[in-house]
Amino acid sequence: MTNQKPGRRESILQALVELLQNDPGARITTAGLAKTVGVTEAALYRHFPSKRKMFEALIEFAEEAVFTRCQVIMQEQADVRVRLQQLVHLVLVFAERNPGLCCVLTGDALMGEDESLRKRASQFFERLETQTRQALKEGEIRQGLRPRTSAARGADFVMVFLEGRIQRFVRSSFSRLPSADFDEAWALVSESVWN
Repeated sequence: MTNQKPGRRESILQALVELLQNDPGARITTAGLAKTVGVTEAALYRHFPSKRKMFEALIEFAEEAVFTRCQVIMQEQADVRVRLQQLVHLVLVFAERNPGLCCVLTGDALMGEDESLRKRASQFFERLETQTRQALKEGEIRQGLRPRTSAARGADFVMVFLEGRIQRFVRSSFSRLPSADFDEAWALVSESVWN
């Protein structure tokens, strides 16, 4: 196994994530990013035509990492309750391990950027909500699980829990871990979703 040095493109993205993590809320400039990476702004633009493209690459990374694993969970886990628990836990642990990326996904790092970029980031959570809603419907059909409310409202409740934990993580400057006391918290969420 070889330890490959990350390419320039990956180094730029890693530096961007570290800046977001180390100084949450600060506006990231291409000049500051170039200085952190140790290249000129022109070199940044050779790899990314705009700062927007850098943020899009981070969102794409998050989607690829999370949704690839979500598909594995969906295929391997027959019990919808366990499937949903693992899916939510996966996202919270991913958030915990990628604090700078959380600032992008929650939109905090995108203040002052193009509004369409914020919409692009929100698609991450919309996609999670769709998967959650589908899982709840499947549990009702295949397992006879009786939801306390509609699948849409149940998915909404799960997403409030999930997004709330991630938002609190960002707001606390990454001190309140999203997966803290997960089993106990999930038991309460689960009771609220199913009869």
